[in-house]
Amino acid sequence: GRPKEVTVEHRNVVSLLASTASLYNFASSDVWTMFHSPCFDFSVWEMYGSLLYGGKLVLVPKLIAQDASCYLELLEKEGVTVLNQTPSAFYQLIKHDLEQSSSGLCLRYVIFGGEALSPGKLGDWMRLHPSTCLINMYGITETTVHVTYKEITMEQVAANSSSIGKPIPS
Repeated sequence: GRPKEVTVEHRNVVSLLASTASLYNFASSDVWTMFHSPCFDFSVWEMYGSLLYGGKLVLVPKLIAQDASCYLELLEKEGVTVLNQTPSAFYQLIKHDLEQSSSGLCLRYVIFGGEALSPGKLGDWMRLHPSTCLINMYGITETTVHVTYKEITMEQVAANSSSIGKPIPS
């Protein structure tokens, strides 16, 4: 595609992370992954989310990112607690995670963005990992990644209804 050439100012990134501090209890003990290309605005959330909260950032090699089974191994090995995914990438991860007999994931949050979410596809995974909070976030590059958020509940899963949620508090 043709790049948008959008300038995302540092203060906008800091403002996004300061605004979301009341929604999440991100901490220096969190481990995040840099799964997305630095050309994709979701990577801004991954990089600076981990760094501004003092957490650890695990860079995911392209070959591992393209293999859901290897990616699951990396998530377990590194103790990832905050996972940022497009829904389509997460659906592949779900498939492999459900096939394993035991899972050593220690995810606190899975944050979706970048494309429409189908909550109906999340039910089995949510039952396997009930302590993981699933969040749907929405925004466009021009607004610095995310502007809305919505926690996914089993009610939305059962209805397979997706919502971009409500505005992130400012």
